Amino acid sequence: MKNILITGGAGFIGSHVVRLFINKYPDYKIVNLDKLTYAGNLANLKDVENRPNYVFVKADICDYDKMLEVFEQYDIDGVIHLAAESHVDRSIKDPFTFAKTNVMGTLSLLQAAKVTWDGHWDNKRFYHISTDEVYGALELTKPEGNPPYGDKFFTEDTKYQPHSPYSAAKASSDHFVRAFHDTYGLPTVVTNCSNNYGPYQFPEKLIPLFINNIRHDKPLPVYGKGENVRDWLFVEDHARAIDIIFHKGKIAETYNIGGFNEWKNIDLVKVIIKTVDKILGNPEGYSEKLITYVTDRAGHDLRYAIDSTKLKNELGWEPSLQFEEGIEKTVRWYLDNQEWMDNITSGEYEKYYESMYGNR
Repeated sequence: MKNILITGGAGFIGSHVVRLFINKYPDYKIVNLDKLTYAGNLANLKDVENRPNYVFVKADICDYDKMLEVFEQYDIDGVIHLAAESHVDRSIKDPFTFAKTNVMGTLSLLQAAKVTWDGHWDNKRFYHISTDEVYGALELTKPEGNPPYGDKFFTEDTKYQPHSPYSAAKASSDHFVRAFHDTYGLPTVVTNCSNNYGPYQFPEKLIPLFINNIRHDKPLPVYGKGENVRDWLFVEDHARAIDIIFHKGKIAETYNIGGFNEWKNIDLVKVIIKTVDKILGNPEGYSEKLITYVTDRAGHDLRYAIDSTKLKNELGWEPSLQFEEGIEKTVRWYLDNQEWMDNITSGEYEKYYESMYGNR
């Protein structure tokens, strides 16, 4: 039996990883640790919450004593660390929270693992999930035509150049993870992933926000001229990559996880509009009138693009879904799960957790 601690398991990506591990590895004990901040929602795991190999712990990763207690109580021998503040706009308004959670929270977990495992590294692993945003931005050298929109891509050797408080905090946490391997020998692995999309994503993020806004005939706010480019990956493909890397990745290595799937924001918005309108029975292009260009985000990186060649060549992973297939699957999920969406946008889910666990 392996006892795996998954932090941030009630969040978007984390809930998909928890579900995958619970279903695929019935002999593992999966400990889902989440603070249940605004982005954490146990409704994301309703289908597996009663499984015998699943445990939920409400805790803050910054609480070092609690992390020690969890490691010891559940005899943790593997960590998949996803818990993080992740919304760039929020980091611009409140950088202190991002530094505390993403840096000090990660340090708390690293120290708890080091102290608990105490040099007995066999069959132990600390897997830290990061973001492509730590690499900074790539030039948009081919703005016209089909992707790729530039000659360069983020590789595992790309220099870190974070531009937002969010990416700076994640970059710092990445450095701490590598430092704990180099200094103490802690068996670590780091991955940097591109933008994820799919079911259960908190609706402040672009794709679920725009799906919901189209449904309610509300404006679709597009930063600047919508020319920023992002690489998009279906969340279940990311969860598969995490599974493979956790079990087969080399200690002290970094792996980039991307979708080989670049989209300009404005083109992405038009695909979402086309897909939602088709499913809702609206005339083609009906909701394009909702596009509203707004003042660009401060420090808005122009282009991200991940090169996942190392992961493909060494561990055999590659995305399973074409984007058009993935986006239709995603749109249908949000339209079919209005109760989930309405529960979040109304704030009812927060009231429920306050009644269950007290102050969030």
